[in-house]
Amino acid sequence: MTASAPRGPGRIDVEHLPWPGLDVSGLRILVAGFGVSGYAVADQTMQRGARVLVVDGSDTPEIRERTTVLEVLGVEVRLGEEHTLSLPADREIDLVITSPGWRPDQPLLAAAAQAGIPVWSEVELARRMQASDGPQWLAVTGTNGKTTAVTMLESILQHAGLRAVACGNVGLPVIEAALDPEGFDVLALELSSFQLHWTEHLDCEAAAVLNISADHLDWHGGAAQYARAKGRIFEGVHRACIYNVADEATRRLVEEADVVEGARAVGISLVAPALSEVGVIDGLLADRAFLDERRTAAAELASLEDLAHLGPHGAGPHIVLDALAAAALARAHGVPAHAVRDGLRAYRLGAHRAQQLATVDGVSYVDDTKATNPAAAAASLRTAERIVWIAGGLTKGADISQLVEASHDRLVGVVLLGEDPEPFTSALDRHAPEVPVRRIDPGDTVDVAGRSRLMEQAVQAARSLATAGDVVLLAPAAASMDQFRDYAERGDLFAAAVSRLPGAHT
Repeated sequence: MTASAPRGPGRIDVEHLPWPGLDVSGLRILVAGFGVSGYAVADQTMQRGARVLVVDGSDTPEIRERTTVLEVLGVEVRLGEEHTLSLPADREIDLVITSPGWRPDQPLLAAAAQAGIPVWSEVELARRMQASDGPQWLAVTGTNGKTTAVTMLESILQHAGLRAVACGNVGLPVIEAALDPEGFDVLALELSSFQLHWTEHLDCEAAAVLNISADHLDWHGGAAQYARAKGRIFEGVHRACIYNVADEATRRLVEEADVVEGARAVGISLVAPALSEVGVIDGLLADRAFLDERRTAAAELASLEDLAHLGPHGAGPHIVLDALAAAALARAHGVPAHAVRDGLRAYRLGAHRAQQLATVDGVSYVDDTKATNPAAAAASLRTAERIVWIAGGLTKGADISQLVEASHDRLVGVVLLGEDPEPFTSALDRHAPEVPVRRIDPGDTVDVAGRSRLMEQAVQAARSLATAGDVVLLAPAAASMDQFRDYAERGDLFAAAVSRLPGAHT
């Protein structure tokens, strides 16, 4: 138990307060953003004696409800854009905890940095507040596949008899999991580049970077800065840094990381594993990294058959790679091979992530609406041989050409959503001119009824292009906000439209 620091009238040097077990009593904390993580930070720090002010530019019924709860407990909440443009003039602030979506050049955060006030993520605060005997951290990042890998890891850990939970960018906020009064054995963390940007200390037992491709470059300021943010996950690792053998950028991040002496680099690969790798041999997931006799032998962890339920024609390569990452992280923690197998057998993909909805008259319908960028869509398109692709939306300047060029031989038809189809039509004209394309008239999508009609038309168009044995795949390679509330609504409306299709459903 660390001693409380003196709490005088001047600003407190939060950076040098002792941790783990950081004592926040008396700290004047500004929580920037009142989403799920912001609410959790305000709640957890207020309970421990911090003086908390929350600011958010939005003023929605959901935020108002959270405000009512916390104001009763003594947390002050200020809603409205004016409160996010500068530091409060009527109080001293010792520490800012920012929402992961807030950019570094956001005026309030820029003012804090200029004033020398630390700006941390919820993850950084959780790491410092967690007790020294708290749960071990196993973490995953990457442009695509994070949620699948982390929830697979959660399943494996739980099948090993451990009290474990997925948290971070999925599941519980990290601070709730780290400070849980019953205490977890292990946290399986999904971390975005936004969260990692604001995080200096992770000190994970093991961490993995699945892949690096262009994403969120406007937020980070470029590809190099984005990759550096991802690489922060390896800082302070004391057991294993797990990288994708096929993605050289992930190896470089390991090589550049400041890790604890003795931490090892462990590769994951879809082919037979070399020494210190986890890979695939004759349809088996095999470990040549976490066993004493790894120079001469491999440990069987699971089979591809154990993953067959995770795709219309078995698990796709990207799903297998996610399973290898989860297995490697679990093995780094000492989980036995049988728990890896049992956890993967029991695992089911979450909603909207390569989720097989139904087979209607021999045509499979798969919801991968979470494939909101070309790299994610490319992985999804590799899971079947004959695909009617439902694509389109807000591309945010992403290049679609390489995606279409790599996938054109699998496409038997394309149905285009989105207000601006040009990035897709130009790529299809150039690389897949023989593939029939149906453009869905954007129409009026201001309400749910209009959006539902739009998706109904898309599913009907896809059905007209498909024959028995084909897969109708919603993997838009684009964001949803031009026509839908979010990617989840897009997937929900797709599932509803599929459920209404006439024919034999299996």
